[in-house]
Amino acid sequence: MRVLLAPDRLSGPLSAVQAAAALARGWQRRAAGDELTRLALSDGSAGLVDVVHAACGGRLVPLTARGPLGEPVPAAVLHVPGDAGGTAYVEADQVLGTHLTPPGEELRRAAAGTSAGLGDLVLAALRTGASRVVVGLGAGAAHDAGTGALAVLAAAGTGTAPAETLLAGARALGTLAPGDLPDLAAVGQLLRGRDLVLATADDVPLLGLHGAGALLAERPGISPAAAQELDRCVGHLADLLERSAATLPARQVLSLASGAGAPPARHLGAGRAARAAGSGAGGGAGLALTLVGGRRLPGAEVVAGAVGLSRAVAGADLVVTAAAELDPGTLVGSVVATVAEAALAEGLPVVVVAEEVHVSRREAARAGISATYRLDPVEPSTGLATLEAWAERLARTWSVRP
Repeated sequence: MRVLLAPDRLSGPLSAVQAAAALARGWQRRAAGDELTRLALSDGSAGLVDVVHAACGGRLVPLTARGPLGEPVPAAVLHVPGDAGGTAYVEADQVLGTHLTPPGEELRRAAAGTSAGLGDLVLAALRTGASRVVVGLGAGAAHDAGTGALAVLAAAGTGTAPAETLLAGARALGTLAPGDLPDLAAVGQLLRGRDLVLATADDVPLLGLHGAGALLAERPGISPAAAQELDRCVGHLADLLERSAATLPARQVLSLASGAGAPPARHLGAGRAARAAGSGAGGGAGLALTLVGGRRLPGAEVVAGAVGLSRAVAGADLVVTAAAELDPGTLVGSVVATVAEAALAEGLPVVVVAEEVHVSRREAARAGISATYRLDPVEPSTGLATLEAWAERLARTWSVRP
């Protein structure tokens, strides 16, 4: 029997690559004769670089970048060789992830934090010579509408140092005037001839009742009033950025997927881009990078294409995936949903194991999922052993071998 093990990351420090290995070890203990293929996946947030590196190889470029408050943090960009210079992968979570926020620091990171570190990573990716740069964006600790990243890129384009005010937090940036903005034309020139793909983990907009600003109130230590104030400041920034971007020419980029010129990047009218799907990713970095020509795509689909999920599914008899949570929201656009869609096209059963399961059998079946299993609580010290034990149980039920 041919089994494809294609998990997302689980909670805590358990990466998707570790989860795939643990599933394989557990399965082999019960059904040693089965042919197992490990294919760790990501939705564009934490683990993007590890997942693509495990599947595609390439060269890791280590660097020290700025964290949410400008502190130095270790990071890496992945360069995968290929046509026209290949593809470079950037994981924003390395410099913007909420894991960089100590308890009690949530409001300070959101209000005073900067996305400048993302600009550092994108610059490192451009220096690899890749004509395609994939930027994975999940939730961001800093909430500055991506202005810090734009400031770093604009400074690189003009050969100057970014103004300190542009590396400040959302509250300070909320007082900017149009003349204080980063030079978006310089950013566009820096990105000329590059295909910038934003692989977003979700479709949350920056502004609006259900935007990233409103969702800040769900974080510990951030009151609804503080979230509303940050949303107001970022709304001011977004308006200025959109108006500035509206004066830029449409940017023609090379699409490596098609081998031809992709459609020119179009700028939405003022007030619309900040309410578009995915614009809230990375604390608004999704908006900023879209305004300078980035193309937003669902992160799980981008990663699936990069690592060859469809090809792996076509060679399997059963697909097993795993995730931290399975709820109605994850039945669309997530790693689990992407795996289920690929398996459905081949008529294959899909088994999902998750730490939390909040969907009915009927809902799961409609999404192409054959069975769901709730994991025992996954602790950092015992998580891999827990996953191995569950894989052994699954093999007992699903393997056709005795």
